[in-house]
Amino acid sequence: MANLRLMMTLITVRFFLLPSLAISSESTKVIILPKSLNLTLLTDPSTISTASHDYGNITTVTPGGVLCPSSSAEISRLLRYATNGETIFQVAARGQGHSLYGQASVFGGVVINMTCLTSVMVSEDKNYADVAGGTLWLDVLRETADKGVSPVSWTDYLHISVGGTLSNAGIGGQVFRNGPQISNVLELDVITGKGETLECSPQLNPELFYGVLGGLGQFGIISRARIVLNHAPYRAKWFKMLYSDFTAFSKDQERLISMDNDIGVDYLEGQLLMSNGVVDTSFFPPSNQSKVADLVKNHGIIYVLEVAKYYDDPSLPIIGQVVNKLIKTLSYLPGFISMHDVPYFDFLNRVQAEEEKLRSLGLWEVPHPWLNLFVPKSQIVDFHNGVVEDILLRQNSTSGVALFYPTNRNKWDNRMSAMIPDEDVFYVVGLLQSASSQNVQEMESVNETIIRFCKDSGIKVKQYLMHYARKEDWVEHFGSKWGDFLKRKHLFDPMKLLCPGQDIF
Repeated sequence: MANLRLMMTLITVRFFLLPSLAISSESTKVIILPKSLNLTLLTDPSTISTASHDYGNITTVTPGGVLCPSSSAEISRLLRYATNGETIFQVAARGQGHSLYGQASVFGGVVINMTCLTSVMVSEDKNYADVAGGTLWLDVLRETADKGVSPVSWTDYLHISVGGTLSNAGIGGQVFRNGPQISNVLELDVITGKGETLECSPQLNPELFYGVLGGLGQFGIISRARIVLNHAPYRAKWFKMLYSDFTAFSKDQERLISMDNDIGVDYLEGQLLMSNGVVDTSFFPPSNQSKVADLVKNHGIIYVLEVAKYYDDPSLPIIGQVVNKLIKTLSYLPGFISMHDVPYFDFLNRVQAEEEKLRSLGLWEVPHPWLNLFVPKSQIVDFHNGVVEDILLRQNSTSGVALFYPTNRNKWDNRMSAMIPDEDVFYVVGLLQSASSQNVQEMESVNETIIRFCKDSGIKVKQYLMHYARKEDWVEHFGSKWGDFLKRKHLFDPMKLLCPGQDIF
């Protein structure tokens, strides 16, 4: 997100490095700050170019300067000047720039490079870690696991910043068990749009605390987050199982996320393998790989159930019990189950090797017209039939990864800004496509067709990592929360300086 799995199978995509497709046509003036602020804005072409693009590689939005702060106090000074100075400009906090449509950019304003502020401090009792907002989750994992503890909720990709994921939600295969990353925060330090630095928690400044978590950067910049920690297991038993029947696939997924922690799995995701796309068989043994490819060709769609159980001691009975339950009680295709046993760190950081392959082939910086949706369980069959079978499978080709897995609503806190369907169970659907300059508009058109189908069919989806250009779409997205969202904007960023790339205000 910034938080879903990267396109692991893109290594076979036949695209070359492409320029961004939507270019800001206006010239951008360099912002000059008074010397009394003691702030240095970087305006060299390389820095400006980097800050003008994001992972989506679809837009180019050129700022007037980039601040690499040495402390959160520098961010406060910048925002106070932006509010009270002779020249008012907007500000965007940027971590790794893993947004899709320029959400972490600002035309003519200042981009704050949050990765200049990184730190991880684990408490003496090891119950939490105080983490600077620009810190990568990978570095949080390194620092905490070295002390035998770790956060409990993870995105699939760890090379993204703490502040970035907390501004959205931070989702992955542990959400059904432990909630999104925003549900595992004890307190925050936030720099508001007025330049004030406020500590906040459920007890202290709760309006700001709940607003910022999932708030898309609209109310303040997260400079510190206190993250919940728990024991870090040593290893993970990591399974993938194949299904040809969607009902059996979804039923098994839903049953697994309903089990308690002792007898259940710790991680669960699902994936669609479609005959008009790349079929990644690498997880399965060589003797089965051609059979997997044939299954996809013959059925059109094969559903992959992916689960993991963490453990310390393989001799403990619970490990064998979970493995036996997976093998004996699930309805996957006989013979199509594969298991890897890997260190806990390697499992959580499993996407990095795929990223390195893509970068080595020049296939990383291609357009990514992703569509991420939360779909109510009660409408998932209609969604599957109408979107997966009647839209996606009818395309000439697809590229990237299609994620498809359920999670539990009771692991989310409705007081936070993040929006989810109003059902006890809903599905995470991530259509993580890659594109070329020739077909990016076609893929975006497919995304629009999917959204239009959902609206026409009454399927009440909520988008994640969304980018709306119309205010009425944002009002519809937030629904009953729109009034609180608007109130918080007036309270904490009345001049609407923060994160204009979201196009909300």
